Amino acid sequence: MNDINIHKLSYGVNTALLFIVAGLMIFFYKLEADFLVYFSVPTLCVYIFNYFLIYKDKLGFFLWLVYAWITLYMGVTTVCLGESYGFHLYCFSMIPVIYAVEYLAFKMGRKSARPMLISICVAAFYFIIIGYVKIHGPVYNRDNRYSFLFLISNSLIVFSFLVIYINTQVRSIINSEIRLTDMAHKDRLTNLYNRHFMLERLEEVSSVKDTAVLAMADIDDFKKINDQYGHNAGDEVLKAVSEKMTSACKNCDISRWGGEEFLILFCDSDEAADILEQMRTDISSSPVEFEGQVINITVTVGMASGKKDQSIDEWIQEVDNKLYIGKNSGKNCVIG
Repeated sequence: MNDINIHKLSYGVNTALLFIVAGLMIFFYKLEADFLVYFSVPTLCVYIFNYFLIYKDKLGFFLWLVYAWITLYMGVTTVCLGESYGFHLYCFSMIPVIYAVEYLAFKMGRKSARPMLISICVAAFYFIIIGYVKIHGPVYNRDNRYSFLFLISNSLIVFSFLVIYINTQVRSIINSEIRLTDMAHKDRLTNLYNRHFMLERLEEVSSVKDTAVLAMADIDDFKKINDQYGHNAGDEVLKAVSEKMTSACKNCDISRWGGEEFLILFCDSDEAADILEQMRTDISSSPVEFEGQVINITVTVGMASGKKDQSIDEWIQEVDNKLYIGKNSGKNCVIG
């Protein structure tokens, strides 16, 4: 979330609070709770002043003022009307907001909002207010015909907020974990899996590798491409070859093994040779155009079926040896 969105969110929250206070002021007037009507006036002034703080980018001061005044407002309304109206419940929804703001402050590189200190202060104030009301009772003993409606409404608002907030946070965490896993397992240039992922994947299939096929593909004369056309052209070649491999080997695990080498794992060996041959043909018949130059590409592939008594290192070494045979046999071929 950038600064513009933070300001928009702050304006929106402040406007919502302003309208809520104005609506409650009318309700307090109908209840003849004079002090709460009078207290609503400085509260409205605070939220009007908040627009100036947001405009001046004084978001830290804005947050502290909102925290302090909502807590004070909750305390005053609870002391005046008692627990039956449910205003004290808003303390429970404030704490997640406090920590969400701390996360946003971290993302934006802004100063910490000290969520632990604020949360402790809110909790302490809550217990003081509840204790006072339990001992002394509310200031106004008004007709309770509205209290149940307000209690249900405030409870629903708080529970709805907590459910939505927690669901949003959990989804955000899951998405972050997925992105981090992709970053750990993917090569940024080609968007293929990296060497680390492929080694883990080979460990997973080691018990059934007698039904699998492993292939190693290498771009022919890649160093010459870099030397003649430049490393940017080489990157384009790597991306083009990766796309062709992904298109041809739809149910395979493909990794960039290192440099211009790729490792391809087929869990089903039945059509592996045909797929690799089609992939080789597609690559050789699809030159890469880069800055007005046409770059012809070919790949050499070594492949081998797994054996039960064979280690992963031995399996990789076998396909590497097949690849070496292909390189010495004129390149642009599949050796199995």
